[in-house]
Amino acid sequence: MPSVPTVLFPLRDFFANPTQAYFRVSDDGRWLSWMQPAVGEGGNTPRMNIFVQALEGSKPSGAPKQMTRESARDISNYFWKGGSTVLYQKDFGGDENFHVVAVDVATGKVVDLTPHEGARAEIVDNLEDDPDHVLVQHNKRDKQAMDLYRVHVRTGAETLVATNPGNVLGWVTDHQGKVRIAVASDGVNNKILYRATEAEPFKTVIETDFRTEVQPLFFDFDNQQVFLLSNRGRDLKALVRWDPAKPEAEQVVWQHPKVDLAGANYSKLRKVLTTAEYADDLPGRHVFDAKTAALMDTLKKRLPGYQIEVQAATRQEDKFIIATYNDRTSGTRYLFDAKAGTLDKLAVLNPKLPEEAMATIKPIRYTARDGLEIPGYLTLPVGRPAKNLACIVNPHGGPWARDMWGFNPEVQFLANRGYCVLQMNFRGSTGYGRKFWEASFGQWGLKMQDDITDGAQWLIKQGIADPKRLGIYGGSYGGYATLAGITFTPDQYAAAVDYVGVANLFTFMKTIPPYWEPFRQQMYAMVGNPDDPKDNARLAATSPVLHADKIKTPLLVAQGAKDPRVNKAESDQMVEALKKRGVTVQYIVKDNEGHGFHNEENRFEFYEAMEAFFGKHLKP
Repeated sequence: MPSVPTVLFPLRDFFANPTQAYFRVSDDGRWLSWMQPAVGEGGNTPRMNIFVQALEGSKPSGAPKQMTRESARDISNYFWKGGSTVLYQKDFGGDENFHVVAVDVATGKVVDLTPHEGARAEIVDNLEDDPDHVLVQHNKRDKQAMDLYRVHVRTGAETLVATNPGNVLGWVTDHQGKVRIAVASDGVNNKILYRATEAEPFKTVIETDFRTEVQPLFFDFDNQQVFLLSNRGRDLKALVRWDPAKPEAEQVVWQHPKVDLAGANYSKLRKVLTTAEYADDLPGRHVFDAKTAALMDTLKKRLPGYQIEVQAATRQEDKFIIATYNDRTSGTRYLFDAKAGTLDKLAVLNPKLPEEAMATIKPIRYTARDGLEIPGYLTLPVGRPAKNLACIVNPHGGPWARDMWGFNPEVQFLANRGYCVLQMNFRGSTGYGRKFWEASFGQWGLKMQDDITDGAQWLIKQGIADPKRLGIYGGSYGGYATLAGITFTPDQYAAAVDYVGVANLFTFMKTIPPYWEPFRQQMYAMVGNPDDPKDNARLAATSPVLHADKIKTPLLVAQGAKDPRVNKAESDQMVEALKKRGVTVQYIVKDNEGHGFHNEENRFEFYEAMEAFFGKHLKP
């Protein structure tokens, strides 16, 4: 067995934008679309822009057309409105105040549908049966409340559909595009508001505290009953059918025995449930109907050895965009023509990283000091024995999120450079039930941090990690956990990288974005209230910057100047405190970034700095 991988792949091969990605097919099946790097107006740096190409049957025809010319930032997502308009969202320098933009495929005309400075807009429903309008919510009137509008996709003319009284977090439409449900919260108690028609006022039909999750997904096909994700009366979220006329009753449609359900899908054409989605150690789905089961069986036989996802489809469900992936490749995209039975390859997302040269990501479990089982993933460098390795502990952000099995360019890059990587779903990670989630409340820097420390110790006890060459790296909450790790266990780590992380729980809680305001009381319950004397001692004890005198670990910090979630002041405080004490700290700030580095050139700079930093201090 070689002592190092056969090939050390260039850093940029891991973090460059794909040459083609985000494939979609128009609702009518006449157009194929994708994104690829291309120079936009007034710029010379290629950004991810949208292209379209005509389809004849399932074969591309004619020359591709560039539909967008963004030059400041990559487009992150888009979708089709019918067969003639493409909709996408854009923000400005990472401020997360997104605008909704429409592009007419025939003429190339671009219309900003929400040209409201400083407002955040989101698409609620693309109104498939209305060729001219979409439903959009934005906070132009009140930065803390999203009002709902019907917006014309060619002119941008908007009509108010619903005014947010200040506590509505989201809206749900029926299959005719009528707004029938509102989800509201006072921060502690959540409400489901319902009305039978748009002419009627909303009435509260369900009220729970925020620990009980009741999430409306979509209406049943009679537009009377509703499918929900709910954990009322149970630990795990299940898919249930719910009748607003009998609000306390639920009919469980399907439930996984070990983990929460993450979502469900349906066929509007055939009016049937198709799948329920979940993530255990690996992603999984439960299939409800025979036609979807046959489709998935066909694809599995033709694409063995991969996770398979249907990413887009025509309204007639005769053409599908198919994605394959696993832990060692970001995969390939295909166009499947169900009538012809053809499966045409569209693109390999990253051909420069051969699957056989990448590392395997292995699900693992370890036990925290209080007996709680912590799930996670271990990645070992290819070609090196699992003994006395330089290792990176990599807590995820959120923190109410989770790490998933699949291709992860950061993990693969670190493994390719000779590090083992441990990702853990510490208590509070989502998907493992209500009890596991609630175990995190009030535990920033305490039991949540113990779970991470115990994972590092597990690596050492297993003989995998060299205790003198252990690093920690995380973003957002993971950045907080990184700072907490080198503050409260100062002898544990030899190097640390904090990416847009929280340093001071007092200032963080006082600078949340205005559109998070409905969640403030909930965040107080989950993290702590800086204005409540009973929480002050705990927040002070667990704010890393207030204990910077304990830190001796070399640190790299990266921060976006326009970050609306974790303000730049969080990183500034920590860097200033450490520099005063003479602790080694390297600071990267990007003025055109927000909560994470979106632009390719900034990603390259960050990962190049990380590679050099860990290489110097951990010597893999």
